[in-house]
Amino acid sequence: MMDNKRKYVIPGDVVTTGPFRPEQNVILEGEKIISTTIGISEIYEDSVRVITLTGKYIPKIDDLVIGKVNSHTSLSWELDINSCYVGFLPAQDVFGRDFSAHSDELATKLKTGDLVAARIANFDRTRDPLVTISDRDLGKIDSGDLVKISPSKVPRLIGKRGSMIQMIEMATNAAVTIGQNGWVVVSCETTEGLLKAKKAIEMVDQKAHVVNLTDQIKEMLEIKDDET
Repeated sequence: MMDNKRKYVIPGDVVTTGPFRPEQNVILEGEKIISTTIGISEIYEDSVRVITLTGKYIPKIDDLVIGKVNSHTSLSWELDINSCYVGFLPAQDVFGRDFSAHSDELATKLKTGDLVAARIANFDRTRDPLVTISDRDLGKIDSGDLVKISPSKVPRLIGKRGSMIQMIEMATNAAVTIGQNGWVVVSCETTEGLLKAKKAIEMVDQKAHVVNLTDQIKEMLEIKDDET
């Protein structure tokens, strides 16, 4: 049976000690089983492994994330947040203090596949994060296209003081909601604007390392220098 005490580890961390068989992304040094990567450790029966977090989002308290409803219990929704962790959204956060597990049906508010803008309310790396939609501008996302980028490219998409995303929004008349987990929702009244905004976001994901990226995106968006 799997040990439910999963934990976040980095290279060199001791995952556990004892008579366990090292498997994925770990090495055995004496009696110590040590992680060789950034990830989440798991102990299963007599073996130990670390699931790598490359390309996945690591939750941080107060981060804005875009989540997709996977399922629900009688008390909460489970959200895919592009992480090895699952985001839990409590029913009381949506229904209010008068929520009753007996009389309130969660599917009337959020269904499987719905997108939600939420914030990480609580997270300590030993359990799945608690998310909230009680803040301003959070909640169910009723329209827009989902674009997925690497979480590590989010700062480049935002730009210094929001310069990159503001340029994209102004040039396309699109509204863009950026989740720190790398999920981005784009809305626009015109198909042309929507497609250009999505293309620009995808260019940032693919070419974040390129020095003249801003100039390339300006060219694609047909922005003249005197317009910026």
